[in-house]
Amino acid sequence: MEHRLEGIKKQLREQGYKLTPQREATVRVLMEREEDHLSAEDIFFLVKEKAPEIGLATVYRTLELLSELKIVDKINFGDGVSRYDLRKEGAKHFHHHLVCMECGSVEEITDDLLKDVEKIVENDWKFQVKDHRLTFHGICEQCQHAIVEVK
Repeated sequence: MEHRLEGIKKQLREQGYKLTPQREATVRVLMEREEDHLSAEDIFFLVKEKAPEIGLATVYRTLELLSELKIVDKINFGDGVSRYDLRKEGAKHFHHHLVCMECGSVEEITDDLLKDVEKIVENDWKFQVKDHRLTFHGICEQCQHAIVEVK
């Protein structure tokens, strides 16, 4: 975790920013709960446990800055709630998600499934791809089994 925090500190420094105590508290929460896809409010309540003096506006500003610098990805799974995901170290692209429409679970796919699609877009449309997002909405394996058992 400390190695990763140093990498984020370096990214911030390269862009002319510092890893303030407020930013560090926010990043630590994101690292500790990486699999949870937390909303800004979720992050705020967890940060508040570590640093009670930090306000919600500070957490929002921190998340927006981290998002602009591509340290954090801001995502929405179609439910109107923005969630934040710490970008994987060294990742060129945002990772993909599987969202279950029954139970709401979210699973991550770290493989870049769109390399060939990017090449087609760049060649056929002369469009330089900088990033992409892919979210599959469907029914997870557990819910599929539950549906079969009910029938």
